[in-house]
Amino acid sequence: MIDSVVFWNEPNNLSHWNRRLDPDWSCFAEMVALAAARVREVAPGLIRVLGGISPLDASFIKLIDSYGALANIDVVGAHGFPLDWNRWHIDEWPDRLSPIRDAAGGRRVWVTEVGASTLATNTIQLWAIDRTLSLLSPAVERTYWYALMDLPEQWGATTRHSGSEGSAYYRHYRMGVADAQGALKPAASRLADWAENGVGVCEWVYWREERRLQNMVALLKQLGIRRLRTGISWADWERPGATEWFDHVMSELAPFDLSITLCFTPVERGIEPHHTSPPADIPAYADYCQSVVERYLRS
Repeated sequence: MIDSVVFWNEPNNLSHWNRRLDPDWSCFAEMVALAAARVREVAPGLIRVLGGISPLDASFIKLIDSYGALANIDVVGAHGFPLDWNRWHIDEWPDRLSPIRDAAGGRRVWVTEVGASTLATNTIQLWAIDRTLSLLSPAVERTYWYALMDLPEQWGATTRHSGSEGSAYYRHYRMGVADAQGALKPAASRLADWAENGVGVCEWVYWREERRLQNMVALLKQLGIRRLRTGISWADWERPGATEWFDHVMSELAPFDLSITLCFTPVERGIEPHHTSPPADIPAYADYCQSVVERYLRS
């Protein structure tokens, strides 16, 4: 069943929100404020989460709060990857979260993505999962490990930089505790142990990727993972056949406690034709959020 909805993903990351088109984030703040208010009206018991910020920047939270964007938000999301992309040490996690918690103004803070790549070796991920979760479990109510499965090499990772990032880009492909075919890595057994204490997984559902969806469900059950953060892309939601596909997806995911992320602008709705663009019609995002919640809240 759905227990929470996440508004956007990494809004202070250029790979997910084009701040060149919205340099003061006022469009983003208005969009989230409208959507969160709408969801509160149609599903008052649903937990409303601000999409996880990356980098961890308390000034961003304060800025959008000054616009009133957090009025109907219950939880502030945070993302961190100190072993792969961030310029800070893994042991800094509690100190990095403290200013985010202060800026959140009494709202809960969840770590909705954290992980470690196996690009160099499986050993790093095996060590990192215990070290990371031992630091985060006392500090936050929920943590979602990213990710369950590696990306296939022929796919593109969601970033503006592609191969120009060098090895940093290719780390995106090796974040899973299983490879792209579903074979488990050593860290999978440790994640299964942490899942018994409520740790979840962040794993995206990809358009019409039935085999990957089935592998995903099988692995979640095998590892005993109950909490899943995934997404229903706005861009996909407006494709022909979308409700048929997502009805099937949500049926398959019904056994899990779902946190559904709502993001990615349809190209025809953006100020620019790109999934990171602010929408030309800001209330259209709230319409999409409402339609998803009303259709699947019963799931």
